[in-house]
Amino acid sequence: MFGSTLPRARVVPRTRESLKPVLAICGTLSSMPLRRVFLLLCVVAVGAVCAAPGDAARRSLTTGVVDVNTTLGYQGGTAAGTGMVLTSSGEVLTNNHVIRGATAIRVTIPGGRTYTATVVGYSVANDVAVLRLKASRLAHVSTGNSAAVKVGDSVTAVGNAGGVGGAPGTARGKVTALGRTITASADGIAEQLTGLIRIDAALRPGDSGGPLVNAAGRVIGMDTAASVGFAFRASGDGFAIPINKALALAKQIAAGRASTTVHVGSTPFLGLSVPTSSDVSGVVVSDVVGGGPADKAGIVAGDTIRTLNGRAVSSYSNLTKALLLHRAGAVLSLGIVDELGNRTTVTVHTTAGPPQ
Repeated sequence: MFGSTLPRARVVPRTRESLKPVLAICGTLSSMPLRRVFLLLCVVAVGAVCAAPGDAARRSLTTGVVDVNTTLGYQGGTAAGTGMVLTSSGEVLTNNHVIRGATAIRVTIPGGRTYTATVVGYSVANDVAVLRLKASRLAHVSTGNSAAVKVGDSVTAVGNAGGVGGAPGTARGKVTALGRTITASADGIAEQLTGLIRIDAALRPGDSGGPLVNAAGRVIGMDTAASVGFAFRASGDGFAIPINKALALAKQIAAGRASTTVHVGSTPFLGLSVPTSSDVSGVVVSDVVGGGPADKAGIVAGDTIRTLNGRAVSSYSNLTKALLLHRAGAVLSLGIVDELGNRTTVTVHTTAGPPQ
């Protein structure tokens, strides 16, 4: 549930990091160490406009490309990114960080029609998500073979640049490296992404989830991240998930095959806020959503979660992974230590919440 604020009528240079998120666990931001990381591009800010191809070429490049707009109900904000229609019946591929924390998702297809989307499933570890629209006869993207991509190949990144909607923006460049591993940052949470395509095209905020297209007009990757320090810049390296990998995950999700790295279905909601990093063993609760599952179970701010269903929980990341092994409605047992050092075990009846 991380995102930036974006009034639909205008673009504001405000990043997702400026919000205080409430997670399905409900996490809060932590200060990031001063080091080079990569910003996931669901943030919305003013970016440079690149030269665009002609109308016919643009129609080919942007076929099946959609805008993904989310409401972040527990943060009081909105966010915007891009998606790709995979099937005429409404299956849409995007980045997981585009929909993280969303309490509502709306997808706008070329021509302006907007659909409410549901989350089929997602992989936090691979930054891939699949949405479903109640639609038919949609134009979809044409995919290529990312295994055939070579350094030096010409590519075009397509996406909802700036998060303002309308005709997708394009940025041309070349493949500069393959099989890259980076540490990507969104909302103060660092994730390691592997096997990426590196490009010199200038990816921009809002491009996340959009297609990376080869010279033949086929999608060979999904736009994901750009090199930054703590503020987005419209230059430098960009990264994309190879389309073969993204499609394999999408197929697994659509088939309902959950795993330790793939969550299928609705997300279990605890309704509490925790720091993304802590000096203590366990996860300290910083806030509780009134009337939520944690509140009803008697959990209060200051409590420390030590176990989930008997398994040790040592960090925010650890708790998130353990939580995503379950679906909404699961009854979970949490081992708690209060501020006085008293230990207890509480039963939490989860409800459906935003994707992680």
